[in-house]
Amino acid sequence: MIAKLLMRFFSGLRFPWLFVATAVLFVIDLIVPDFVPLADELLLGLTTLLLASWRAKKFSDSPSD
Repeated sequence: MIAKLLMRFFSGLRFPWLFVATAVLFVIDLIVPDFVPLADELLLGLTTLLLASWRAKKFSDSPSD
């Protein structure tokens, strides 16, 4: 059931593999310590949220005027 929900979510994204790669980098970045705390975590988190909300374009058969 969870796999079905994830597949439906990923099918609606414009760039699903870019979202997955950014999410994985975000998780790795949370684990590895860095010199400037929270700066890169915030940027990667916001980028992941941006990619999650960027949906694929829907094409309709009827032209709209």
